[in-house]
Formats: sequence, structure tokens, C-alpha cells
Amino acid sequence: MSSKPLPTILALDFDGVLCDGMLEYFQSTWRTYCQIWQPVGAKSESPVHPPEGLEPSFARLRPTIETGWEMPVLMRSLLLGMSESEILADWHSVAQRIVEQEHLNPGELGKKLDQNRDKWIAEDLSGWLSLHRFYPGVLETLKIAIASPIETVIITTKEGRFVKQLLQQQGVDLGATEIFGKECQRPKHQILRELISQSQSEPVVWFVEDRVNTLRSVQQQPDLTTVKLYLADWGYNTESDRLLAQENPGIHLISLAEFAADLSNWP
Repeated sequence: MSSKPLPTILALDFDGVLCDGMLEYFQSTWRTYCQIWQPVGAKSESPVHPPEGLEPSFARLRPTIETGWEMPVLMRSLLLGMSESEILADWHSVAQRIVEQEHLNPGELGKKLDQNRDKWIAEDLSGWLSLHRFYPGVLETLKIAIASPIETVIITTKEGRFVKQLLQQQGVDLGATEIFGKECQRPKHQILRELISQSQSEPVVWFVEDRVNTLRSVQQQPDLTTVKLYLADWGYNTESDRLLAQENPGIHLISLAEFAADLSNWP
């Protein structure tokens, strides 16, 4: 048994750490794509079936996305015939080029995606929720942490109410005050800072995230240097992201098997 101190605060990202929402990302993006580019046969209320091979390609490239509006543009780049390697090599340039060439407005793209998602949720919430899958073993770790004295929180860009519903479906009841969702409208490092400032004693904070840039933004905060950072290697990240984490002494790469093990055995 390791003698290292266990966390007093365990902060977890949701999508890409606990939950795989890839099916939902793809379906919501395809609905939005059909609205904007109107592929042959698409009607406003019923998109055509996506081309074969689009979904696995989209899933492999999903880690390049930082903001929602980029998802329809990613789909567009694939359907324009760009290779996955070209997109991975310099996604920001690819996205910018498509936005400029097709006179797209990122704000409008993001709004359309949100509107499609909201419409779907309003009309078929259970169908929308059913497109989310929890990664093997993560719920057991979460339940153990919640039942222990560790303050367990979720910090996510997903709306808190959906996180709560998805967890409740799995028999996990995390109080609303323990879920910091999209509605908080604050960067994750700021939420970590607030959790630390509210703690009665000197807290031991562990933070698990699947985006290396988010972890690096925490590292850049002089007052958060004691937060132990983990990159979930099963989440929405690329091989180069994982290499960056391995080369960064302040970030620990963690596997799904390690996450599902006892916290005292985490790297």
C-alpha cells in the first residue's frame, strides 16, 4: 500500500473521463451539418443517413475540437475529402480556411448546434441521454470516492443538469453543489481555486481531465501548483497529447485500469 496522502478533494471532468458522449456528439453534429450544408436528400426535419465511414473518422478526430462550433466544420473538412493526418497536423489552420472560404460565422454555427441539441432534448430527452455511455469501471471508483470522506466534485463544460440525470440513471446521486457545469461560466482552474479557498484546512487536490491544454492552464496558475494533475489516456486526446503529458513532470498519465483501481495505487 502506498503511503502517499490521498486527496481531500477529487475533481473529475465528465465527458472523456467518466462518460463517453461520442454517439451524441456525432448525431447532434450531423443534424446541424444537414441544416447548414443540406446534402442531397436532407430535409430540415429529417437529415439523411451520414456517409459510411464518417462516424469513425469523426470519433478519431474529436480530440482536436476545443469549442462546439468546430464540430460541424470538422465534419465539413472530412466530407470535402481532407485526410485525417492533414486535419490532425494543423486543425486550427484547416478550420480557419473553411470558415473563411465558406463565409461561416463560428458564433452562428455554435448557436445552431445548441439549438439542435435543445430541440432534441425537449422532444426526446430519454433518447438523447441514451447516447451517453460510462467508461468501464469509472462508476465504481466514483461511488467509492463519494462514500468516503473525500470531497468529490465534477467540473465539466456539459450542462450540470444533464450530468446529474446521467449519473442518477446509474444510481449515483451527487448533490447539485458538487457539479460545476457549463452554466458556471468560469474556467476550470478558477473553480479549483474556489474549492481550495472554501476548504477548512490545507487541501490535497487531485484533478483528472482528458484535455492536456486544460491541465496546462491549471499549471500556469501560481497559486495552484500543489494540485496533482492527471491526464485520462482513454479520453478525447491524441497520441501527441499523451506524449506531451509524459514529457511534463507536473502531469501524470493515468490509464482506465489505474483509474478503476484503489486511489492509493494511482500513479
